Amino acid sequence: MSVQLSIQHLSKCFEPNTPNRRVALDDLSLDVERGEFITILGSNGAGKSTLFNAILGKFLPDKGRIILDGDDITYWKDYKRAAHIGCLYQNPQWGTAPNMTIEENLALAYTRHASKSFFAVNRRDSAYFRELLATLGLGLENRMKTPMGMLSGGQRQAASLLMATIAKPKLLLLDEHTAALDPVTSRQVLKITAQIIAQNNLTALMITHDLHQAVSFGNRTIMLDAGRLVLDIGADERAGMTPRRLADLFAAKAKHLLSDRSLLSV
Repeated sequence: MSVQLSIQHLSKCFEPNTPNRRVALDDLSLDVERGEFITILGSNGAGKSTLFNAILGKFLPDKGRIILDGDDITYWKDYKRAAHIGCLYQNPQWGTAPNMTIEENLALAYTRHASKSFFAVNRRDSAYFRELLATLGLGLENRMKTPMGMLSGGQRQAASLLMATIAKPKLLLLDEHTAALDPVTSRQVLKITAQIIAQNNLTALMITHDLHQAVSFGNRTIMLDAGRLVLDIGADERAGMTPRRLADLFAAKAKHLLSDRSLLSV
């Protein structure tokens, strides 16, 4: 295996030299192998979404480098990175055009990687989109002319998954993409997620607060705290991992970190 994504000593502090100073990423380093599917845990403010935003180019880091498939993308514009990185957010309404049809949304995602000009859906592309939608098992292949805004949250997230992966990105980021869905729909979308990642051998990072998801999906689990990588559970250790055992590790690590911070503040 080779490294697909390398985060090297990444740091970011927001509002420095003010009372609101907040260290969001603290010398964070992480190597992600090609085809690896990593679940990411951490409390609110741990740095999970900040890490994703750094990878997406939403801001420049204070220090460190981001290497994607051998290319240093640290200072690439976000639109340039978008050609290589797919992303799905918690809100089903983000990342799609609600007044455009399912077919038009897929066409937009499909062609933006190949051409800077506006798209036109041809018969071959339309047949391809229908075939992809059929794999979801939601009947969306029969609703290609339906505006995205008329879909349910689960249907929209499933279609958004296709949008994010239709051009075979080098990296897929999933930022709690099922958190706003009901439990039944969430399980269905997660099943589709795992299916798409496996079929396309994608490299993926998935943020979750659900311990069961953290050990049931992917092949590696990491935990962030205060912008640092504090727990990294590989495939071998995760093989016998349960949500309860992971919760114990999480709690032990959090207790240890709180102790360290108390010592530092003395």
